[in-house]
Amino acid sequence: MRKHADWLTQADERILEFLRENGNYPPSAIRDRLAETGDDLGYSTNHLGMRCRALDDHGLLENVGGGTYAITDLGEEYLDGEFDAGSLEDA
Repeated sequence: MRKHADWLTQADERILEFLRENGNYPPSAIRDRLAETGDDLGYSTNHLGMRCRALDDHGLLENVGGGTYAITDLGEEYLDGEFDAGSLEDA
């Protein structure tokens, strides 16, 4: 079971899961790909970009250049229920 934190949103969960399954993408491509699968839930590129930056600030994602994000080992551990995201301070 994942150890959730108050600062995490449903979009954060979708972003982390998407990047783990599909590799590195910028927020605009994440939005487009989620829309194709019907999982977008109305997220805008700006919202996804803001959430990617928050996940990067907390160490769950990494900006690998050009606005493209990759999931980190810590992000993988969170998704696997091996890391308590609540232990990270709110950024």
